[in-house]
Amino acid sequence: MPTPNVEAVKMDELNCWRIRHGQAELLVAQQGAHVLSYQLNGQPPLIWLNDEAVFNTGKSVRAGVPVCWPWFGNLARNPQSVQDMRQSTEPATAHGLVRTIDWELAGIEAEGESLNVEFVLPRPEEGLPGWPHKVELKLKIRLDEQLHISLTSLNLGTESVSISQALHSYFAVSDVRNVHVDGLDGLNYIETLDDWKTCTQAGDLRFVGETDRIYLDTPEQLSIVDPAWERRIQLTSRGSRSAVIWNPWIDRAARFGDMADDGWQHMLCIETANVMDDVVTLAPGASHTLGVSVASKPL
Repeated sequence: MPTPNVEAVKMDELNCWRIRHGQAELLVAQQGAHVLSYQLNGQPPLIWLNDEAVFNTGKSVRAGVPVCWPWFGNLARNPQSVQDMRQSTEPATAHGLVRTIDWELAGIEAEGESLNVEFVLPRPEEGLPGWPHKVELKLKIRLDEQLHISLTSLNLGTESVSISQALHSYFAVSDVRNVHVDGLDGLNYIETLDDWKTCTQAGDLRFVGETDRIYLDTPEQLSIVDPAWERRIQLTSRGSRSAVIWNPWIDRAARFGDMADDGWQHMLCIETANVMDDVVTLAPGASHTLGVSVASKPL
């Protein structure tokens, strides 16, 4: 049985843990229960740690796997049931409220050949600013031959709650212009860069410019095929029927203060999500788990 090595580290202002277990190395921040990087010995990273990322208290980190909850993206683009959950006249932040909150580390423990790491959002009975709903939120990470991330929402209140959410995963690639995503052929998607039109995917998805699409009724498994690194990043989702695929490309990346001008070349987001008609409504006492498993497979 491998012996895990857990080291408390500081990334600028953020408290983090560097965890080594078997062939895997994981870096995770307390703020946002945010997986910052993940890689296997002798391989390029699987989860992308942005070289220009800013690790400041109260600022979300553009890297790794941010948790978007209890809404995804622009709140005004969400279904009305999700918008109605918020009770505030202040402008809504993008991607919800939990990315900049310090979560509590509930435990790190071995289970056979696996290592489990669990975070909980503190004080669920108090709700969140402008979002007064009692929902317990847990993020679980399991390390074995893969990386498994799961986000469980449990409604502790007496009324139904509607949420949209995503595990906003940034994957490391050799060059996004030379990789493709398979598993999408024939799926409908919303083209957010063209007036949110609904289109149909033909063949594998390849990248020739800025990409921001919401794929609908997605299968459990998608893959990023990267010939230069001779690998396939295989994603297996749970509790999700939608996926957001995003790359900012040249012009948009140049406007980011926390990404190198060429950073867009080395990352690709495939976000395991519940968005649009795939939102989650939790009756009192009900729970839902959104999850993804990440594996590296040779080509």
